[in-house]
Amino acid sequence: MILNHVSIGTSDVVKAVNFYDSLLSTLAIKRTHYIENVAAAYGENFEFWVGSPYEGKATSSNGLHIAFNAPSKESVERFYAIAIALGGTCEGKPGFRPEYGEAYYAAFIRDLDGNKIEAVTM
Repeated sequence: MILNHVSIGTSDVVKAVNFYDSLLSTLAIKRTHYIENVAAAYGENFEFWVGSPYEGKATSSNGLHIAFNAPSKESVERFYAIAIALGGTCEGKPGFRPEYGEAYYAAFIRDLDGNKIEAVTM
């Protein structure tokens, strides 16, 4: 692993934690740390963080997206369905993406703060 962790900002930590608890459970990723109204971490080594930025209001980054490994095509589909049901928006329905590899199956969503998040299995 070349990165220690990735953090994204949110304007509402409680809403974001509820969103990511449900969303990442579809990929068997659990919340492992929580600092009340400040931040939460997911993954065994706190690899993914969502929290309130020091500067105040969170903004999404153009061109940045975070991809989570999914154990199966079905989990990619559940990831997408849960994201949309919780208020996320579609950035690419579940399906094969042969431009990234013959077996690349992914879905892309925007979270409640506009961050682009992907689930992928190969």
